[in-house]
Amino acid sequence: MHEEEVLGKAYDARLMRRLLKYLRPYRWHVALGIVLSILTSSMEAVRPYFIKIAVDTDIAHQDQHGLLITVLMFLGVLIVRGIIQYFNAYLTQWIGQRTIYDLRMEIFKHLQNLSLKFYDKNPIGRLITRVTNDVEVLNEMFSSGIVMVFSDVFTIIGIFYFMFSLSWEMALVSLSVLPLLFYGTFLFRKKAREAYREVRLQIARINSFMQEHITGMLVDQIFNREKKSFDKFSTINAAHRDANMKSIFYYAVFYPGIDLIGAIAIGLIIWYAGGNILGGTITLGIVIAFVQFNEMFWRPIRDLSEKYNILQTAMASSERIFQLLDDTNLPSVHPSSKPLGHVRGEIEFKNVWFAYNTPSDGTKSTEWVLKNISFHVNPGETIAIVGHTGAGKTSIISLLSRFYEIQQGEIFVDGVNTQHLRPEDLRKHIAVVLQDVFLFSGDITGNINLGDDSITPAMVQEAARIVGADKFIEQLLGTYKAEVKERGSTLSVGQKQLLSFARALAYNPKILVLDEATSSVDTETELLIQDAIKKLLKGRTSIVIAHRLSTIQSADKIIVLHKGEIREMGTHQELLAQDGIYRKLYRLQYKDQEVKA
Repeated sequence: MHEEEVLGKAYDARLMRRLLKYLRPYRWHVALGIVLSILTSSMEAVRPYFIKIAVDTDIAHQDQHGLLITVLMFLGVLIVRGIIQYFNAYLTQWIGQRTIYDLRMEIFKHLQNLSLKFYDKNPIGRLITRVTNDVEVLNEMFSSGIVMVFSDVFTIIGIFYFMFSLSWEMALVSLSVLPLLFYGTFLFRKKAREAYREVRLQIARINSFMQEHITGMLVDQIFNREKKSFDKFSTINAAHRDANMKSIFYYAVFYPGIDLIGAIAIGLIIWYAGGNILGGTITLGIVIAFVQFNEMFWRPIRDLSEKYNILQTAMASSERIFQLLDDTNLPSVHPSSKPLGHVRGEIEFKNVWFAYNTPSDGTKSTEWVLKNISFHVNPGETIAIVGHTGAGKTSIISLLSRFYEIQQGEIFVDGVNTQHLRPEDLRKHIAVVLQDVFLFSGDITGNINLGDDSITPAMVQEAARIVGADKFIEQLLGTYKAEVKERGSTLSVGQKQLLSFARALAYNPKILVLDEATSSVDTETELLIQDAIKKLLKGRTSIVIAHRLSTIQSADKIIVLHKGEIREMGTHQELLAQDGIYRKLYRLQYKDQEVKA
């Protein structure tokens, strides 16, 4: 929330240089847009000059043929200007859309590469704002800012040229109100900046509140908190409304103020020209031209004020975007990294120490999640990891897949240090089945093969058949093409778990990780899955994390974790004979089952 409050400078040369890099692939289109803008502005500035010629030359001398020629030339300029303006508007919007497309793709790719540690610290709503709102703000600058500002500047230059060419005295009279304009613009920019800051802050609060409460809607409804949540949202929404109304107030005062200053300038022109027309030093055509020049002058002034706001918001948004793109929380890639060849599935942890947060200032000691973890898994073996909540079980499998980086020690797969492997090369040989299954909106097939065309529909159906998911899939409307809603809301917990098993099997990994994968299913479904797991584990190295000790009794090795340390290791029978932590867990679990029975 705090970073949403920071607006930054109205113009930052360092940020602007980085932003202009995104225009480099379209530099010739930008150059053409600038040329078209100059042509448009020059044709805009010449319009009152035609009226001056028509009044002082053609009408004054009653030259109908000359008047017709002047009118046709004037009409021709308007038509040509309209055509150029159309192409210029299309071109500038095309540049803006192409640029933000490239920027959005770069941000999304960067988000995909960031480690999970980054997502532990950054709210989802804030990241979505970066990809949507902040990038859209830059679209205004790329499309209607950088190129169109040339049109406004050259329109003003052209107006100055023709005004001083016709009468430098009247030009000075009409421009005598500029100090009022500069002072009013200064006040407007200051107030508008403060108002915009407040609007951005309130938008951030709305986004954060909406993301949290839509995700937690189930809890709201279970505990009848709808009224409280509604009242809280009403307060936040009202603050956003009031901030917007304040912003609208400044705009409502500024633009009529510009019109008032323009009206004062016209009054001065008429006052000064009145006496000079009678004296014969100024013609009626010049007066009419100056009135039109004056009206034309304030439009680009208003536009430039708007461009200032666009520039200011673009600087603030770009600063947040580049802060995200500059985040170096990426998995390290060793210079000599190379893909794994034929994977056998041998795993070894050697004196591994890990903490999620390591203090850099030395003010407090590191809170180690794993301490001096060492174990070895032979190819094809199944090991189980047990322990109380918070013992570090899930951390071990996260480190195996390089979702986080270890602080000390080494992890090997087939004798190769995982730090020497690219994460994507390592992860394609590992499949993880989590307790909390995530399904994407789409269909059943897409949630099993995850868009991998190498996994054919026949392979998808075979994977579903082996794990027993085919029974409920074939009852769905559309079977394997049945629609899956967001987060799989139309499927039961057990059905989603079965799909996750089919997904893991379809990818045919050499290393399989089950993280409490059966803890959320009913007894009947668990029995169905247990049979599928036996087929799934065959020929694969497997790491199983489970609270239900009955599911891991046949494991080749059981590791007991306690407060981040390995306290016991052995087979089921060996650990029971030790009369240690595992035996206590075993007795406690079966005691609970006896009480329930």
